Amino acid sequence: MDRSSAEFCIKLAQKLGASYSEARLENSYGDGYALKNGTPEPAGFSEETGIGIRVVVNGALGFASTNKIDKTSLKGLVTNAVRSAKRASIVNDQKIVLVPEKTCRDSVVKKQAVSFKSISAKQKLAYLQKIDKALLALGVNVPQRDYSIDTSVSKKYFINSEGSKIYSETPYLELISVLTVKEGARTNQSYLVLTETKGWEGLRSMKVNQLLSSKVKALQLNIRKGIPAPREKLDVVISPYVAGIIAHESCGHPYEADRIFGREAAQAGESFVTPAMIGTRIGTDVVSLVDDPNITGKAGSYKYDDEGVPARRKWLIKNGMIKELLHNRETAGQMGIKSNGSSRAANYSVEPIVRMSNTFFMPGKWKDEDLIKDTRKGVYIKSFMEWNIDDKRYNFKSVSNEAFMIRNGKLCEPVRNAAIELTTPQIYSAIDAVGKKVELWAASCGKGEPTQGIPVTMGGPHLRMRKIRLGRR
Repeated sequence: MDRSSAEFCIKLAQKLGASYSEARLENSYGDGYALKNGTPEPAGFSEETGIGIRVVVNGALGFASTNKIDKTSLKGLVTNAVRSAKRASIVNDQKIVLVPEKTCRDSVVKKQAVSFKSISAKQKLAYLQKIDKALLALGVNVPQRDYSIDTSVSKKYFINSEGSKIYSETPYLELISVLTVKEGARTNQSYLVLTETKGWEGLRSMKVNQLLSSKVKALQLNIRKGIPAPREKLDVVISPYVAGIIAHESCGHPYEADRIFGREAAQAGESFVTPAMIGTRIGTDVVSLVDDPNITGKAGSYKYDDEGVPARRKWLIKNGMIKELLHNRETAGQMGIKSNGSSRAANYSVEPIVRMSNTFFMPGKWKDEDLIKDTRKGVYIKSFMEWNIDDKRYNFKSVSNEAFMIRNGKLCEPVRNAAIELTTPQIYSAIDAVGKKVELWAASCGKGEPTQGIPVTMGGPHLRMRKIRLGRR
């Protein structure tokens, strides 16, 4: 990466009249291998270098990107960005203000103990075949078995006209499985994403065979012996995996300030949350939820966001009260506060927007086993196969693919297709007990136009909700 190309863009933008400019120079490379029902799929390989530049001129934003890193192309890139901002400033009634941030200069490099490049294509495919062989040995009917493993490294150089210069290098190891278990005419499906920001050594901590073995056996049991979800009101205990989808969809997304201010309305929807709700109650005292990019080694982790702002923990809900929103420098400017480092872009070719990182419920005081023991009659929902939420992130539905009855403090027979159908405030107001142990699960979050998929994690501890009427699929 020739960092001077990014520095050239910043200097030129200032000469052309930009009051602020930033550049993200990126190089990424990776490969991917897939296995479908034991048969290898075509492999994928990629390597790309490009630069994105964003400018502010007369209170309007301009953005442009290119994968051509020569002086002629860069001059055209910067000229286009400044020109688009000038044109936008003519019609924009509201001037954009990027709140001031301190200058940061740093290098953040995550090392690979075992380099991706040291593992051959044959070895990577053999790893997937080994997983499939172990799964088949279980004797469970799994007619659809899709696996993929992707390795990549992202190198990024960020510079802005305020003096920040930040270099980062991050490896990503991702394994995805989609499994369908069939018994007679019934089927049940599992979708699992595992991610590490490590080299090939990250596979050791994923425990893939153990997870998949447990999953397919549970799906088979659910099909064979599952009963319909009870219709009466009862207690519902949810796992960290289910808590994660609630945290992400009904708290993380509606707390994105750009969505609240309407920028996402035509693409990803709006939000039921307003700035006036900060400081008001949405849940019980035991409910606290954060978005924290500083968790070491997780899919959504970073030290600086894509505006060069240092990452920090954001308390979205604390003791049942709405505390803060997710902000970039623009939305923070609209509220007259500082950014909390929530600006991310999928790559150099798209502008950074407000995004989540690692979003999860904070731990409570209960042991997991005591949550079950303390429940007289209820349902334990361990995983889901389907979720839905409206465009304001208010009406939520999640359908289980692994659940069990709780009778007198013990897990009993499986429950089929138990559906949580509640509004977001109803969910948080029903939680009365929170476990001690937090688990985080990887995912890819989509947002924006064009859609930007970025790595995140979501989760929490076990939670209990009181007097919930479950639906059925």
